[in-house]
Amino acid sequence: MDYRGLVRGPRRLLAVMLAGCLLLVATACSPSGPDTPARTLTVGATLEPPAMDPFHNTAASIPQVLLYNVYETLLKVDSEGKLRPLLAQNWEVSTDRKTYTFHLNPAAKFASGAPVDAAAVKANIDRMRTDPKLTETLRAQLEVVEAVEAPDAAHVVMKLNRPSLMWLYEMSSTLGMIVDPTFTGDLADATAGSGPYQLETHNRGQSVVLSRNADYWGTPGRFDQVTFRYYGDPNAMNASMLAGDLDVISNLQAPDALPQFSDTSRFTTITGTTNGEVVLGLNNATEALSKREVRLALTMAINRKALRDTVWNGQGTLIGSMVVPTDPWWEDLSNLTPYDPAKAKELLAEAGYPDGLTLRLRVPVIPYAVKSAQFVASQLRDIGVTATIEELEFTRWIPEVLTNGDYDMTIVGHVEGWDIAKFANPNYYWHYDSAEFQRLFALADEATEADAPPLMKQAARYLATDAAAIWLFALPNLVITKKNITGVAQNATSLSFDLTTIASA
Repeated sequence: MDYRGLVRGPRRLLAVMLAGCLLLVATACSPSGPDTPARTLTVGATLEPPAMDPFHNTAASIPQVLLYNVYETLLKVDSEGKLRPLLAQNWEVSTDRKTYTFHLNPAAKFASGAPVDAAAVKANIDRMRTDPKLTETLRAQLEVVEAVEAPDAAHVVMKLNRPSLMWLYEMSSTLGMIVDPTFTGDLADATAGSGPYQLETHNRGQSVVLSRNADYWGTPGRFDQVTFRYYGDPNAMNASMLAGDLDVISNLQAPDALPQFSDTSRFTTITGTTNGEVVLGLNNATEALSKREVRLALTMAINRKALRDTVWNGQGTLIGSMVVPTDPWWEDLSNLTPYDPAKAKELLAEAGYPDGLTLRLRVPVIPYAVKSAQFVASQLRDIGVTATIEELEFTRWIPEVLTNGDYDMTIVGHVEGWDIAKFANPNYYWHYDSAEFQRLFALADEATEADAPPLMKQAARYLATDAAAIWLFALPNLVITKKNITGVAQNATSLSFDLTTIASA
């Protein structure tokens, strides 16, 4: 489930996330003339993309680099979480909310020079619908699509089999990335988008380098070259920033280091929110965790405020369900199931575990996940539950935990927007299969934009009372920039580290 150790969808991972999720750093400037030095931006990140193909790999670190920067979508999410035009100048929705007509920008073209027309958009959707290796997340998101039509070059008509509020939002993310249909190479190693940048090189284990698309159809990229540089050690990234080698830390992975950047003559600190819910995931396929009493006991055994204060230096928002403050249906449910270890012991006894039990806690090697695991194991020990911790490199965590479900408990940041939908999919790695939640979620998803928030609040509250997972906290967006860097968004509301708004003075 990336910026920050994130996970993306039923196999598309938070990364981690988000992110840990996702972290980035920037070194900036704007397009140069033939006789001026190249303008560069260096972005330091925590999780390296395993490949460049977002359609067959769930790592959130892929769209972190590519979304909006290399691959564009019909519409995009702004820093306030609102949908805005991008490749589509505008769109219309039928009265039954099952038909969307997108009016494409006639100027849009791919880096190859081919037009981003209706045929290209239709080809992308058709390709995904027939791709047997498409990630489970994208396949689930496409189930609502009944047909795609291209009546002329400037208009795309998408017909759904039912109204879906989520679908339009998902079209602003990986699902909506438009790939040049004339491209015949391997998307794992090359890109074919319409954005202001294109892939130059992927130096495995070190960096991803983007170069400016000189023929970009819109506002030109401000940098000739952008480098995402990856750090396994957050302290090493901080040191690089202090030494002047980085221009931006996009999401600080060592929040206790904030005082190091207090010199306002050198640095600017930006504090905001993210979509990244740090989730203590529970595998409902494990016999003990299939019992609500056990899940509630584990929830009550963990002092989540103390965890956040200890693990993340008090930064971030306490949450009680799969909802963050920028969601339209945000409601603070963090105190719905309060810390109560005595009650937790009673619930374990009622569930048939008076002497406790042992559970495997397999976590990716991401700062917040490792630190949280240690805190959780200590608190569970007080109620007689032994959590055996196993730390996995993210390249192992994805196939073993996310894909194969080989775990009892795990911790990762889920960074996709509106990802409460994941709990409606019993095939997702939590294996949470609740007919009642699925019913509540469907009612909210099919509602109008105005009617959806109260319905989705009901669904979120049900998740919390059923202890479908244990929500530790929502990751903050802690950004450090050099003084001359501007345009970095306060809130991380999408999977993208959006380069299109960043400039240097």
